[in-house]
Amino acid sequence: MSRLQSRFHFVLAGTFLFLGTFAHAGVWVSAPSNGATVNTTIQYVATADAACGVSAMGVYTAPGKLAATSNGANLNTLISLSPGTYHTVVQEWDKCGGSSSTPVDITVGGGGGGGGGGQGKTFSELQRYGNQWQGYGMLKPNYMPCRNCWGPVTWWMGTGWSSPSRSGNSTKTTIGGNQPYNDAFWNNHLIGDFSTQGLPDTNHTLAPSLHDFTYDVWFFAPNVGAAQALEFDINQFINGKAFIWGHECRVAGGHEWDIWDNVHQHWTATGIACNPIANAWNHLVLHVQRTSDNHLLFNTITLNGQTSTLNHYDSPIGTSWYGITINYQIDGNSTQQGYDVWIDDLNFTYF
Repeated sequence: MSRLQSRFHFVLAGTFLFLGTFAHAGVWVSAPSNGATVNTTIQYVATADAACGVSAMGVYTAPGKLAATSNGANLNTLISLSPGTYHTVVQEWDKCGGSSSTPVDITVGGGGGGGGGGQGKTFSELQRYGNQWQGYGMLKPNYMPCRNCWGPVTWWMGTGWSSPSRSGNSTKTTIGGNQPYNDAFWNNHLIGDFSTQGLPDTNHTLAPSLHDFTYDVWFFAPNVGAAQALEFDINQFINGKAFIWGHECRVAGGHEWDIWDNVHQHWTATGIACNPIANAWNHLVLHVQRTSDNHLLFNTITLNGQTSTLNHYDSPIGTSWYGITINYQIDGNSTQQGYDVWIDDLNFTYF
């Protein structure tokens, strides 16, 4: 919506008096649309205006329930909701202590989707099924997955934890060892080769049709400061091309998000802060896309309701693998200090 402006000029007793510019204040929501039927992961995109400037914006999913906030006059965030009808509100708070809002009624269906309206499908509660995950150690300097490297790095995954837990069925992961900067890595083959979801896609028709992916997970680390980094990856292997959307939260490494440079095979700093809270549940949502011309697009990172927009493009590399997988990794620090991380409500949405 365009800003409505009017200027008033008065001439009194030969004196020119300029009274100023009056701007129409309010909140404009571009997604989702009011009355829309959406999937379980909804992208809210909005802007706001106020006479004395906008301090922050937020989304209420119910009266008194603030689900996400963003500083400034622009909001772009992902929110996960259970199926049902919601009378949500997008609100701005101005720098003079006032506020305005716009209601957005939505009906949430049973599927998921980062775009807030696509017909997505979701693999739900993936942390519950330990037999679907393959665990490995990874040793510096090459960090190739290994099974016979126990000692320099130790790792373990155990399912069925009722505490700490959000769902009543979280999974505990651990790392240790006697050499610094070694990592523990878990991989789940969702679609295609070695599918854990009953989707081998032998005709190679499903995986190439998919372009939009959301990795939604909660994690709990009592001693998160011991982590060199926490990594969450989305991988698509189709038509001889590998698309690796790698995301790494450097903790001991500097409290910043890195993303994976596919072409040059190294991590690239984003400038986005990553400060997970120790001894509390942290909610992470990653949204990525494969573009129509087969490039990678890193869309957004949302940690604890704060969304950062990357809009970063990259190119794929060659591969002989086929399918769609996700990774989860915890990295050892300079003393290979042991630590634990619980994961829960791990959902992966694709369309």
